[in-house]
Amino acid sequence: MSYDIERYLNVRSAYGASVGPEGDRLAFLMDTTGVPQIWTLDGPREWPEQRTFYDERITFASFSPERPELAFGMDEGGNERAQLYRLDTESGEIDEWTAMTDAKHRWGGWSHDGDRFAFTSNRRDESVFDVYVQGREEAGDDAELVCEGDGWLSLSGWSPDDSRLLVTQSYSNFDQDLSVLDVETGERTHLTPHEGDVRYQSACWAPDGEGIYLVTDHGDSDTLYLAYLECGARETRELQTVKGGGEWNVDGIALDDETGRLVYSRNVDGYTELTVGELAGDEPTAYETLPEPELPGGVSGGVSFGPDAERFALSTAGDAVNTNVFVVDIESGEAERWTAAPTAGIPTETFDESELVHVESFDGLEIPGFLTLPDGGEAEGDDGNDGEIPVIVDIHGGPEGQRRPSFSSIKQYFVDRGYAYFEPNVRGSSGYGSEYASLDDVENRMDSVADIEACVGWLADRPDVDEERIVAMGGSYGGFMVLAALTEYPDLWAAGVDIVGIANFVTFLENTGDWRRALREAEYGSLEEDREFLESISPTNNIESIEAPLFVLHGANDPRVPVGEAERIVERAREQGVPVRKLIFEDEGHGFSKLENRIEAYSAIAEFLAEHV
Repeated sequence: MSYDIERYLNVRSAYGASVGPEGDRLAFLMDTTGVPQIWTLDGPREWPEQRTFYDERITFASFSPERPELAFGMDEGGNERAQLYRLDTESGEIDEWTAMTDAKHRWGGWSHDGDRFAFTSNRRDESVFDVYVQGREEAGDDAELVCEGDGWLSLSGWSPDDSRLLVTQSYSNFDQDLSVLDVETGERTHLTPHEGDVRYQSACWAPDGEGIYLVTDHGDSDTLYLAYLECGARETRELQTVKGGGEWNVDGIALDDETGRLVYSRNVDGYTELTVGELAGDEPTAYETLPEPELPGGVSGGVSFGPDAERFALSTAGDAVNTNVFVVDIESGEAERWTAAPTAGIPTETFDESELVHVESFDGLEIPGFLTLPDGGEAEGDDGNDGEIPVIVDIHGGPEGQRRPSFSSIKQYFVDRGYAYFEPNVRGSSGYGSEYASLDDVENRMDSVADIEACVGWLADRPDVDEERIVAMGGSYGGFMVLAALTEYPDLWAAGVDIVGIANFVTFLENTGDWRRALREAEYGSLEEDREFLESISPTNNIESIEAPLFVLHGANDPRVPVGEAERIVERAREQGVPVRKLIFEDEGHGFSKLENRIEAYSAIAEFLAEHV
């Protein structure tokens, strides 16, 4: 039995878990109402209670360490100018903490006593983020400006004695610095002086407050490894017992700074490998491993420890496993599913698994990707379809993103309709080391588009694929990749679908949010030094080559890739006589979060592909 796109889009996800202060309650986000809202559970698979009832998405929820109350964030219409709120889970009362809708507010964590919280915001200057501390019963202007920032600042939590904050300053996705901020004096101590690009990520305090655990590629490492940074000596030391060595990135670490219990994850060709452990002895780089949980699916993350770190919650998903929250007993490793996000009545056995494949590109570089075939076909060899299968090549954003084998209702719908679905991780993707991620920087940008050509060639050589019916689809930077693939290699495509994509790098950089410009110029090139090159590779300036029908979708409130990018590419394509369809959502931003909009968008995409493919 086949199901329509609306049914697939009603497959739910439960994620973003936070364990309550007593350890007997779990808060999480779930999109049952059409947008993510806060729900709570008092036990595994019990009936969940909805806690917020907004038309807008909730972006996170975090339990106080001491009281039955939650901090949460919410923006308006996808504008990403999130405000912070407090929810009393006993009375249901909600207080708005920030109420400054022109500014972004980025959560920085509760103090250990639960009396204060920290955040960064660009309320003083839209282009920079400052550090603020606020009392739990205060609101609006009551926040104390602790430190004026000079760029993109975020917080990684309070020191064990609540006297300091751990601050990350990002210059790009592959270059950060760490500093410690004294909350009382405002003095900021730089911990990671370095030259060139070095990643310092997923930082968390050691139990004694004298050091930091993090993942980094400091030194000559190509991949992220697990390390300890001593604050006084500013020395970084690798934790030598990390499973598997340095072949793959350590994605991140979660550490309970009271017990020293920890969970870290490795990204092994897109699949998550978890390790659970506990700091041991006087040597900060030593730890003992604890039993690993058995979890369904291939991708897990978002760890939240309960009291005394006896248990932790996390979400997990897979190609054929929609996202749910599990709670793991740290001593035994036993994992129990707590949430029951429904699959809209679609039998889970009908969901198809992907297969990891590798494609050789124009210069011999191997491009990893995930191929999902209809009717459970094999990625290698002929499955008997005799050149009948159309293919959607779905290109991720970022560009430092990575497609992983996690659940996608859109993918499952199209595979059910007889499409193959290919998700390449072209050069520039994260997850495969710093060198791989840098291969598309600035003047090498179009090499990643050439990777797409190689992937299409590989698909076309398969005996089961119809090479005349291959579609390019992608969002954000992936939208640029769609437009560039259609203009650079026009003969390859039956159609293209551009979702909130970049059409011209110059106008994009000129009009993106002030707080994002420096970070994006570090990846794409600067307006001052690289303008001519950026113009030369922009699809709006190469539109004369396009042949395939094009569908462009965008959110009117997009602060990252402003909606003008959609307007420009549609106008230019129409001038060329290309069949173009445009769909703009007035209440969305960088992507579509509301169910009714997602149904309209993907129903229209399905109709568009049915017409042209």
